[in-house]
Amino acid sequence: MKQWWMIRAGDFNELIPVWKEEGIASIGWPQLGNPKYYRSKEEMLKKANEVYQEHKPSTRRSWVSQVWRFSTEIKKGDRVITYSKELREYLVGTVTETHFFDNSIGNPNYPNHIRVEWEEITVSRDLLSQAAKNSLGSVLTVFRVDQWGDEIEQFIEHPFWEPDIDEADEDEVKEDLVGKALVMIEDKVDILDPWELQDLVGGLLEAMNYNVRISPKGPDGGVDILAYKDAFGFEKPIVKVQVKHRKSAASAPEIQQLLGANPIDANCLFVSTGGFTSQAEAVAKHNSVRLVDLEELVRLIVEWYENMPSDKRALLPLQKVYVPE
Repeated sequence: MKQWWMIRAGDFNELIPVWKEEGIASIGWPQLGNPKYYRSKEEMLKKANEVYQEHKPSTRRSWVSQVWRFSTEIKKGDRVITYSKELREYLVGTVTETHFFDNSIGNPNYPNHIRVEWEEITVSRDLLSQAAKNSLGSVLTVFRVDQWGDEIEQFIEHPFWEPDIDEADEDEVKEDLVGKALVMIEDKVDILDPWELQDLVGGLLEAMNYNVRISPKGPDGGVDILAYKDAFGFEKPIVKVQVKHRKSAASAPEIQQLLGANPIDANCLFVSTGGFTSQAEAVAKHNSVRLVDLEELVRLIVEWYENMPSDKRALLPLQKVYVPE
């Protein structure tokens, strides 16, 4: 089955002229040497950990995956595209020879090659669907784009075709981007230990202008955090918080325990990354206990993140990304 691949032409598209002239597509990471010398991706990763030790482990794993993919998974007859930022268009070609390592061809910093027969016809980015633009905009050097192959092929076969642009498509893409980002943040929150999550919830309340007292490690009497509107804790509302960080759902008795803990007249907030049983939800509703599961916790963190203390943000480093309104 024919596969479609996106391959970046260097950091600044500087490889496109030599690719067209030599009939190739190339990627770098020359310090790894010839990928064919490695019996497995794990073996290549050991080498990457030696030669790229100044970079983060996740970055090293990503680089190795891309080199391995390029050298072992691209087949003869597969389709390849690359993007010219200056012209805002995609070049399309067909693989005629699979991976070979040669630093005497093209740019020596990009010694991993495949042979490609490049098409004369290019595809304007402006004509693609918003979903395709979004997918093709990934910053990875090598990745599969099979789902957009038919759309791109249409423009190669019918270069004057102008499809109808659906504005709703862009909204769906933005919703998808936000949804994926929130899920990624949920994954990061999920790997925090219980004490880190307790501190993170405390930081969230601080962002909401509460004065916060977080219980030290050990028995807490059913209350992990107390939050006050004034520094001395006299002014109401006072909020008592229980934080449960685990896979299993919080139960009704745990809700009752929070209700019975001092101070008795405080408002109750129960955070559970494992969610809540139906009985717990019923007890909470009857007693006006505010329940927050992992999904809602992440949404609140994103909303208040910039106001959180820096030491709490350090528990969950996030990067702001802008999308068009």
